[in-house]
Amino acid sequence: MTLPLEVDTDMLEVEHAARVLTIRLNRPDALNAFRPEMLVGIEALVTAAGDHDDVAVIVLEGAGRAFSAGVDLKVLQGIDPKGGKIGDVFDEAARNAYLAIRHSALPVIAKVHGACFTGALEIALHCDFVFTTDGTKFGDTHAKFGLRPTWGMSQTLAQAVGVRQAKELSYTARTFMGPEAVALGVANASVADEDALDALVAERAASIAVNSRAAVAAMKKLYGLAQEGRALEAALEAELALEFPEIEDTSERLAGF
Repeated sequence: MTLPLEVDTDMLEVEHAARVLTIRLNRPDALNAFRPEMLVGIEALVTAAGDHDDVAVIVLEGAGRAFSAGVDLKVLQGIDPKGGKIGDVFDEAARNAYLAIRHSALPVIAKVHGACFTGALEIALHCDFVFTTDGTKFGDTHAKFGLRPTWGMSQTLAQAVGVRQAKELSYTARTFMGPEAVALGVANASVADEDALDALVAERAASIAVNSRAAVAAMKKLYGLAQEGRALEAALEAELALEFPEIEDTSERLAGF
């Protein structure tokens, strides 16, 4: 079964099997550097997948040698960024893409290899999980190029690693590798190579896909409460108060226990 959607760009590839939708960045000759069309396509696919009963998990990955080197700086030629912002040519499409990821009822896995810099790191940090390889290079290079974040880096990186560590990574623009990404809290796990990464992500996606799709969606929404900065007492009250009538398979699943 295939998704009833075709992206209007060959810069993305789509695979759908075993309840997993894979969105593959497909500019390998440019290390999958983002162009606006790719971000528009990601938004459309993630949104459509949420309405597709046969998709339980989304995997975002890159073709070739890298996940993504970040924004394609060639797109910015002739543009005079004001106040360090790259402008709506990218920012609007990126915002729509990362909000689609964050608001999707489906878990989104960033499957990161090779390189994950700046804009690519921002998109990965909006995903539910990041899995990577030991040889993958990460970095936030905004300061290096006289730019400031507009895709969420100052918030998501701080949430992932703590404010002090985030400041150090962003102020220095230094590169760090997969094992350090795990130690910092950027990634969930780092494995030896791409073959091991393929196996790990396939296993994690399959483990999610066999569970109740509606219950996982509820969990994603409830964990979102922890990212809203609410007082613990208020978040606990909200957890109890939220209703999820779409969870209809509880009795069936308990009967099969």
